[in-house]
Amino acid sequence: MPTILAIETSAELASCALLVNDVVIARATAGVRSHSQSILPMVQELLREAGIALAGCNAIAFGAGPGSFTGVRTACGVAQGLAYGASLPVLPMVTLAAMAESCRARCGATEVLAVLDARMGEVYWAQYRFDGAWREVVAPTLSAPQAVAPLAVAGLQACGNGFGAYADAFAEQAFAAGAMADIVPHAREMALLAAGALAAGQGVPAAQAQPIYLRNKIAFTTAERLVINAAKAGA
Repeated sequence: MPTILAIETSAELASCALLVNDVVIARATAGVRSHSQSILPMVQELLREAGIALAGCNAIAFGAGPGSFTGVRTACGVAQGLAYGASLPVLPMVTLAAMAESCRARCGATEVLAVLDARMGEVYWAQYRFDGAWREVVAPTLSAPQAVAPLAVAGLQACGNGFGAYADAFAEQAFAAGAMADIVPHAREMALLAAGALAAGQGVPAAQAQPIYLRNKIAFTTAERLVINAAKAGA
C-alpha cells in the first residue's frame, strides 16, 4: 500500500488524511472561513505523528470538486505547492465519490446517490455503483434539488448534506427516504480511493492538477495565493 497524503476543503469541513502502512490517520476542522488557515497545520501534524517527511509520501491527493469555488481551489493550490516542492504526483479526486465511499463504509451500500449542497438553491449530485471499485452510473451534475433524478436501482442509498439543506425539495422523493444527510466529503475516504487511482496511473504532475468546476471558473483570491505560496515554501 502506498503512502498518500490527502487534502479536502470543498465543503464546510476541512480535512486531511495520511494513508501509511495500510492505516489512515486524519484530522478535520469545521468552518469554511478557516480552511486556508487550518489545512497546513493539520498536514504538518499528521506528518509528525506518522514520523515521515513529505518526500516520504508516494503522492498527494486532493478533493478536486465539485464543491465551493474557494474550497476546491484551496485544496488544489495546497496540493500543487506541496507536490511541487517534494517532486510528487498529484491525484485529483472527485468529492462525490468520496461521499459514496463514506456511505459504503457506514452501511455497506453498493448503490449510492451522493448529493452535496452547492448553495444558491442548487446541489451537486452523482450516482455510483460499487463492484470491487466505484463506477459512475450518473456523472457529477449541478442542478436544482427538484431536478435530481437517479436511475432506479434496488437498494439505492442516498447520502449528503444536500438532503439536509433542501429537505422540503426532497420530501416527496422516494430515493430520499433514509438519506444520510450528515455525510460530506472527507480526506479519509479520498486517501483510500487515491491508492487505487495511483495504481491505475492517474497521478499527474503538480502543474497539471485542476479542480472540477461545474460552475464558471473564477480567479484565485489573494488569500488563496498566500496559502499556495506558504505550501510551496513549506515543501
